[in-house]
Amino acid sequence: MNTTMEAITEVEETLSELRQTFKSGRTRSVAWRKNQVSALLQLIHDQEDKIFKALYEDLGKHPAEAYRDEIGIVEKTINYTLSNLEKWVAPKKSRLPLLLFPTRGEVLPEPLGVVLIFASWNFPISLALDPVIGAISAGNTVVLKPSEQAPACSSFLANTIPQYMDSKAVRVIEGGAEISELLLQQKWDKIFFTGSPQVGRIVMSAAAKNLTPVTLELGGKCPTILDSFSNPSDLKVAIKRIVGGKWGPCNGQACIGVDYILIEEKLASTLIELLKKTVKRFYSDSPKDSKCIARVINRRHFERLRNLLKEPLVAASIVHGGSVDEENLFIEPTILLDPPLDAAIMTEEIFGPLLPIITLKNIQESIEFINSRPKPLAIYAFTKDEEFRQRILSETSSGSVIFNDVLIQFICDALPFGGVGQSGFGRYHGKYSFDTFSHEKVVMRGNFFVELEPRYPPWNDFKMNFIRLAYNLDYLGLLLHFLGLKR
Repeated sequence: MNTTMEAITEVEETLSELRQTFKSGRTRSVAWRKNQVSALLQLIHDQEDKIFKALYEDLGKHPAEAYRDEIGIVEKTINYTLSNLEKWVAPKKSRLPLLLFPTRGEVLPEPLGVVLIFASWNFPISLALDPVIGAISAGNTVVLKPSEQAPACSSFLANTIPQYMDSKAVRVIEGGAEISELLLQQKWDKIFFTGSPQVGRIVMSAAAKNLTPVTLELGGKCPTILDSFSNPSDLKVAIKRIVGGKWGPCNGQACIGVDYILIEEKLASTLIELLKKTVKRFYSDSPKDSKCIARVINRRHFERLRNLLKEPLVAASIVHGGSVDEENLFIEPTILLDPPLDAAIMTEEIFGPLLPIITLKNIQESIEFINSRPKPLAIYAFTKDEEFRQRILSETSSGSVIFNDVLIQFICDALPFGGVGQSGFGRYHGKYSFDTFSHEKVVMRGNFFVELEPRYPPWNDFKMNFIRLAYNLDYLGLLLHFLGLKR
């Protein structure tokens, strides 16, 4: 679809239809919400083979990786949502101060309206459908814009979603940057964006014109701190998790993936040897032929990654890997030791299969190193030192901190997922997705049973002291609560 008058008309008509659907009240029904989320689960079950095929075509993902990071994530989210939705939509009662007795108060979640979701290309199924689940469960109508950089998955979503979900409430619009720009020119009740900070700034600037609330799920350079261990088996477990977290999810093309390692100088040689052995064990002597590691998404990103390695001092720091296959858009797992800190590989998010190791005199210096850079989406720290853990928690800022593991925060529906600062803002997953696409409306129910005169003028000392007591002590409110006279 080109940004012609026809495209403009189609977008405006789609938006108008979605607004009419929302105004009709149909999406507010809990039954409707459950039916739509359940339909999405049926889609995943029915179309699993087609999803595998699309993910392999776009990114070369093995079916096991595709299920772990895409299909399984969506199934888990849907089941969690269906199990908890009725509890989420219920009003939450609040205790009010004595001065307002016998008024009752509650918080009522209500849908925002028509929302726009931009999905990213690295997890083109799960990062598209996960926020859609949150938006639908909250009772909104949705426009999903898949990434054009994953064309097979984009086409799959556009052709398949209308077969299962309410097409008057959920629409998929495909296209490139021109269509994204056209969508951003419209007025939305919420925009949810997953992608790079550069594009995130464009989205936020466009949203500001209509005061549209925005959730930005961005990225950054997620560091991994590797402390020393007295038990060699602990170190081996840590290395396995780092290797799996770096090259397992989309071959390093993940916003929460391991970007670089911080370690003491004396441990660097041991780390490198263990990394090499583990990479070989996981991905064989020829990762390109193993068929269990994804490829780079397209030629533009391939050239970007290759250029990171072309800087002379960076190339000289390669201690493992470094070979590239331009025809198949494949770069093997590559390990670098102390590349220049002012090189692009250490100032930009890598988003690929390159792993720098930065050595320090003392591991405690890692806190200062991290704080000298923009706030990351995640900090991973392998350590048994409780005092060091507390320092990391209290002296650094990041979207999340994970001790002795990597990436596990992404699969926890009970915990919020999101960034801080340049790594994004807003949060989702599980109930937090529902909250992201909801407005918490305050509802207060007064009655005429009791009228407390001290709340009105003319003022005097007695009334002032009564108000002070009511605000600060609320003893009578507590008594009424126990007597069952106040709810």
